[in-house]
Amino acid sequence: MELSIIYSIEVLNAIAVLVIMSLGLAVVFGMMKIVNMAHGEFMMLGGYSAILATNHFGVPIWISMLVIAPASVGIFGMVIERVIIRHLYGRMIDTMLATWGLSLALIGAATMLFGNTTLGISSPLPSVNIGRYSTSGYSLFMIVFALCLVGALWLLLRFTTLGLCARATMQNARMAAALGSNPGKIYSLTFGLGAALSGLGGALLAPITGVIPTIGVSFIAKAFITVIGGAARSLPERSHPLLSLAPFPNW
Repeated sequence: MELSIIYSIEVLNAIAVLVIMSLGLAVVFGMMKIVNMAHGEFMMLGGYSAILATNHFGVPIWISMLVIAPASVGIFGMVIERVIIRHLYGRMIDTMLATWGLSLALIGAATMLFGNTTLGISSPLPSVNIGRYSTSGYSLFMIVFALCLVGALWLLLRFTTLGLCARATMQNARMAAALGSNPGKIYSLTFGLGAALSGLGGALLAPITGVIPTIGVSFIAKAFITVIGGAARSLPERSHPLLSLAPFPNW
């Protein structure tokens, strides 16, 4: 019985890791229909942000992972959307090539700055004993956090004004603009949200896998398979009855 619980925790932890590392791509690809080939590198940036904040600036590890990493990568994502992605909407091949080039540039920059050695941070939680066996307390945290993160994202997109504006803009940008929304800012905020979730995923994986410049390569295929296999379906896609009536704020 105890061994079955341990195996179940390991399986759920593997699922939680897939969910956390795919949520950012679910927003960018599932909602915005942007094939972001640099998704893995956004995760890498989140991991390095948490590691630098903790190891070099003495920031508490939880703040580094849950605040600094997603905030820094989210801002970076908004800049990338303004500079690169905004000029390529509706051009999937061009977007893929541009984000692939961005991926290579980020890998090269990270290699020059940090080298090819693996950097990491220690797990912030001790092991947990279950009878004669023990399992990582961080694995239990990842399972619970993945559930909370999915629920929080669903609530954000389903019941907040920002989520309403984002879904309306992705469905019909011209109609949303006619109702008073600013599609440019909505696209920027939505892409920034996806980038922030990617950075958060990279930071949460740092205590488990460590971070190297090419870490994104090992996760990008898994993330796309997870999203294409159904992760994006968890995001609210149906039209809200107020989409055709409610005035939108000029974000």
